Amino acid sequence: MVSKSILVALVGGITCLDRTLVQAMISRPIVVGPIIGLILDDPYTGLLIGAFVELFWIDRSHIGVSIPPNDTVVAILITGTSIIAGNKLDALSRELVAFSVLLFMPFGILGQKIDIWLIRSNDLAAQQAVEDAKLVNIRGISRKHLFGLLKTFLITTAFIFISLICGIQILSWIYPHIPENIVSALFYVYFFLPVIGVAVALNTIKLRGTIPVFSGIFLIGALIIEIL
Repeated sequence: MVSKSILVALVGGITCLDRTLVQAMISRPIVVGPIIGLILDDPYTGLLIGAFVELFWIDRSHIGVSIPPNDTVVAILITGTSIIAGNKLDALSRELVAFSVLLFMPFGILGQKIDIWLIRSNDLAAQQAVEDAKLVNIRGISRKHLFGLLKTFLITTAFIFISLICGIQILSWIYPHIPENIVSALFYVYFFLPVIGVAVALNTIKLRGTIPVFSGIFLIGALIIEIL
């Protein structure tokens, strides 16, 4: 469990850098979910979770000074804890995935606060880089840039790792003791969550075209196939 959590945290830390560095879209939940699932030998579960998280916050874009909830971290945590805890319990069920979603969706806001703190903490380094530019100190600028990236990677990786370990323990301990009626409710929650995602996607169709709708259709279609 620990070795898998370390691997997921390292990959998660790297993909989260894409939110501010390369921005090649690999940090999108629909991409990072299957990546984490593939690492844990269950890309299908990662794809479903990634598609849901993608739709849930698709109306919140990282544009200018706007810092949206960290949906990358959420997709990583839900996928990682669901699969690892499911393997530990010898049963990766829909109800367990729904419980993990309810548990980790608020972590998007916590991740957002961490992103804001990291950006503000780099203000001093940015000011110093301006002074280095005036002195044509290229190495000084490069060091400050790399230090900012390293700090972001280490803090994000540590946050994901600690959250994974705690989340896996919580799921493994609490889920087997959940009353039967609550488990039945989680079953319906699992199929109701995509409806929320599609509703958000429909709300953004004028802004993003038909891509969110196709994502929603895929998600619902995948769930129907799973039922059948």
